[in-house]
Amino acid sequence: MIELAEQVIRRIAADVVRHAPEGWTEAVLNFTAGVGVCLRSGGYTVAGEPWQPFRRYDFYPELWSLAEAIRASRGWEHAGLEVRWRPTGEFDLVEFPDAVTNAHGNGTGFQVVLDHDYRLPQPGLGQEPGTGGVAGDPDLAVARFRAYMERRASILGQPEQLPPPASATALDEAERRLGRPLPADLRALYLIADGDGIGYENLNLFGNNLWLSLEGLVECQAEWSEPVWFGWDLEWDAVVFDADPADTVRRCGGHLGWLPFASGQDGNFLSVDTAPARKGRPGQVIRMGRDYDHGPEYVADSVTSLLGHYLDLLEEGAYEVQDGNIRMREPDRGFDRGIAVGEIPAEVPPTLQDITINTLSGAVDLTPLTAAPNLRRLQLHNGATTDLAPVRALPVETLHITLDGTDLAPLVDHHHLAVLNLGTTAATDLAPLRAVPNLRCLDLSRAAATDLAVVADLPGLRYLVLTAQQWSVLLDEGNAPPNLAAARLAGADVSFDDALAWSARLGRGGGDAFRLSSTFGPSGS
Repeated sequence: MIELAEQVIRRIAADVVRHAPEGWTEAVLNFTAGVGVCLRSGGYTVAGEPWQPFRRYDFYPELWSLAEAIRASRGWEHAGLEVRWRPTGEFDLVEFPDAVTNAHGNGTGFQVVLDHDYRLPQPGLGQEPGTGGVAGDPDLAVARFRAYMERRASILGQPEQLPPPASATALDEAERRLGRPLPADLRALYLIADGDGIGYENLNLFGNNLWLSLEGLVECQAEWSEPVWFGWDLEWDAVVFDADPADTVRRCGGHLGWLPFASGQDGNFLSVDTAPARKGRPGQVIRMGRDYDHGPEYVADSVTSLLGHYLDLLEEGAYEVQDGNIRMREPDRGFDRGIAVGEIPAEVPPTLQDITINTLSGAVDLTPLTAAPNLRRLQLHNGATTDLAPVRALPVETLHITLDGTDLAPLVDHHHLAVLNLGTTAATDLAPLRAVPNLRCLDLSRAAATDLAVVADLPGLRYLVLTAQQWSVLLDEGNAPPNLAAARLAGADVSFDDALAWSARLGRGGGDAFRLSSTFGPSGS
């Protein structure tokens, strides 16, 4: 294994040196490999200049093969790898199992997972259930579906072929596997046809979406009904937004009560919602899937109403005929979920839920944001604020902020705040965080704090990000939070060896690493 590693790293070195900027002092490559995982980043340190990222990864296949070979030989599921080259011709390689990985997507540094089974709670699981009645009507749905198909046949000049119907027995079995009944109006449609695709004409009857067979519905519910987690890189920033300000759909990335019945064939689906939120109605239709992991989109109060909408679109001529098929032209719903701006606009949309402010003006007054009563995520980059009082009045769950000469007192008893990334321009008292009851994730790597021991008094804290100096102070005093599920060691100059020593202090060990130090020749040969 050592001979293979030396050969690969020397060959890669030739590429790294060939494209190195003048005056480089070190090149660092970080790589994470494993089953279904491939993340990479790297670049050059240049004296007196900003860090310069690699612009080419021509060596990627060889690096992947090496990482996989080391991982397989050690029996690791995932592995993080770091290589450091210097112009003198020396290099160091370290590879370690998945307890420690490069913090791709979360900034610089390394992170360690302490509890692989923990997931940040989805806010929708605690929402009040819907109390409204069912809006769908099976008889009306059947009548509208038949009228819809007749209107389509008139436009196309011939009727479209549908699959045979599903049997009542098949429907009963499907509902058993789903663990809940289908809405009556959707069930009635399956007694007309078992979808519109696979082996037939793929008619895409539901708003340009393929109507799934009953078996396809059951399989998709099993695959897509619960959120897919890709590790702490995404969980850290996992805000689930309202489907709309009306509180109709649970704020989840996925739910067993969402039954996908039509597919955009791109990982997105129309689903019937059998577990609506407080103002929703059982059987309502939502969009969910790959592009809706931050929350579904409300579409209609029932499949019955959706069919009525499609009839209206045909009547209005809001469609096109392409290759013998009808494509609907859906109107823009005009829902503004999130924006990125240089400064807060004069008129803040009341439906706004996510704002990123990349300002160069320094001080930022957050007061205008109180016009957005559903704001869930607020990120302020480059600038700072002197007053957090506006945040107190908002249901913000993720807050990325820099404070300038102010304190955290407005966050006391803020029941929504779960994720806080805090920067400061002066030493700040962290004591108010003890009274933020649902704080789960905390990044203090940009903050000057007067008493880091406060974090030990946060029993709900599951993810903590600190610099090497901050971690040293905290751990030397025995003040690590008791229930951490993951942690990050932040810093552009942190080495893999630093991360292994840090992870050992957190109880993850550090003696099982694969290490190699050798030379590649000063010219990269």
